[in-house]
Amino acid sequence: MVTDSSERILVVAPHPDDPEMGAGGTIGRWAMEGRQVYYAMCTNGDKGSSDPEMTSERLARIRREEQLAAARVLGVKEVIFLDYPDGGLEDTPQFRGDVVRLIRQLKPYRVLTCDPHREYMYHRDHRITGRVVMDAVFPYARDRLSYPEHEKMGLAPHKVAEVYFWTAPRPNYLVDVTGTFDRKLKAVLCHQSQFKDRVGMEERLRERAQMFGKEKGIPLAEAFYRLEIPR
Repeated sequence: MVTDSSERILVVAPHPDDPEMGAGGTIGRWAMEGRQVYYAMCTNGDKGSSDPEMTSERLARIRREEQLAAARVLGVKEVIFLDYPDGGLEDTPQFRGDVVRLIRQLKPYRVLTCDPHREYMYHRDHRITGRVVMDAVFPYARDRLSYPEHEKMGLAPHKVAEVYFWTAPRPNYLVDVTGTFDRKLKAVLCHQSQFKDRVGMEERLRERAQMFGKEKGIPLAEAFYRLEIPR
């Protein structure tokens, strides 16, 4: 059990369902161990539907509620919605500043996000989120003279110790999620607007977790590229 209540984890995700798909077992495990996990949802997911009767406004409301439900399953302390439109993320000073501000407010020890370096079939929001988060961690959140308006808000610079990237092309770190896989699956299935085939989803997630853990003898694992930031 973690005794240092200041050890916080910030998960920065492009869309609702991305944290659960990419790192749900790990998030659930860390929350069970007593760590404080915060979500920052960059977009509202208002484009992810093929339903001809769906509107962006209605879908955004649905996906917000689904994300809150999934976060409760995993024990996430708070979900913060930045509410950019789905597909609308850009590598801009404003978006980067939003992430820097959250890092300075929450002062996380560890940040999780999607790897920006996956090739070919990859949502543009994912590439941009991973890149912006890394830039926000280093050097912007660290440097006092970057985003000086934060200092006027009472926010001091903060140095993150670690960044974990999910969907990494070359992962270097595994987390054993055997004990929290069922919780991950339950959280993923909260996203009913996206995933309706429970049996197929469980099979897909289990096969991937088995594949990651096989080499190290772990029944079910999630894989990341783990980066330590010099402090």
